[in-house]
Amino acid sequence: MLIGVPKEVKVDEFRVALVPAGVRALTGAGHRVVVQSGAGLEAGLSDQDFLEAGAVMVSREEAWAADLVVKVKEPIAQEYQYLRPGLTLFTYLHLAAVPELAQELIQRQVTAVAYETIQLEDMSLPLLTPMSEVAGRMAVQAGAHYLERQAGGRGLLLGGVPGVRRGRVTILGAGVVGTAALKIAVGIGAEVTVLDRNLRRLTYLDDIFGSRITTLISLPDTVARSVAAADLLIGAVLIAGARAPRLVSEEMVMSMNPGSVIVDVSVDQGGCVATIRPTTHEDPIYTLHGVIHYGVTNMPGAVSRTSTFALTNVTLPYVLALAGGPLEAARRDPALAKGFNAHAGAFTHPEVAQSLGAACQPLW
Repeated sequence: MLIGVPKEVKVDEFRVALVPAGVRALTGAGHRVVVQSGAGLEAGLSDQDFLEAGAVMVSREEAWAADLVVKVKEPIAQEYQYLRPGLTLFTYLHLAAVPELAQELIQRQVTAVAYETIQLEDMSLPLLTPMSEVAGRMAVQAGAHYLERQAGGRGLLLGGVPGVRRGRVTILGAGVVGTAALKIAVGIGAEVTVLDRNLRRLTYLDDIFGSRITTLISLPDTVARSVAAADLLIGAVLIAGARAPRLVSEEMVMSMNPGSVIVDVSVDQGGCVATIRPTTHEDPIYTLHGVIHYGVTNMPGAVSRTSTFALTNVTLPYVLALAGGPLEAARRDPALAKGFNAHAGAFTHPEVAQSLGAACQPLW
């Protein structure tokens, strides 16, 4: 199969979908790989690196002309022209938050396979996990920065100092993002509260971190109190394929102290905070009701080298499987089958279809 890797065009997206070692594995399996010239430069990977691994360097149009196109982020409007029948697209899609892209995929009869909905039997999301870990860690870094006075924040040090209270971090969601954020927040000495609906998950975190954290079941009252007390609020809620539930109302945001910070990592799926909207690394924040909002939709893109290698580690086995024939691969692997969001002009993932108010048609 011919596999194409175009350069990402989303603002400040510096990752690339394959590293040279991945190209070598694919060509070694008998496939051809074409990579857009310059696709890996922002991740520290030169065209020569890809050439030595067996890729052919091509134009953007030639990369998109492949049978299987592997990307990092969802296509944006300027890339819709490349969508066509017979194309299999493998990337992060988050269609619940971009209905216009969803319609383009349906109208152009693209087979769209989303990293974020591939799901194992234990309900884990293997292709979302490494980027969630990166984003969770970065959420605390970003929050700590914007709490500084020159950045517009309260002028507060999350870890505090002797004789001065520590900053309060509230984390909504105890999954991969929430746990990664928790590790960093605890590590720098913040006062941390984590909320989730899953008592088993909270019990696990309590066993690990003990009295260094407070765990609460996520209910409207506990969320409201924890949000009001937070200096830094981190949204880390995910329902695979569906829009993120709105847990934080505008009134709750208004209850926060001026100069507090919200980092909503779930903004890719619409966000769990009512007042959040997507932002970019180029223009990452805005202030509403005196609270700084950070809604960057591709946080891991800022640490492009780390993220590129971490992503390829988990995507490559699925790229190899899809290269042998998308539908055949889906039949063999139920986890991969859940990654199929659209095929032959219809939505094929129930939660994605429901979030878009559309009908769902099984793959077979």
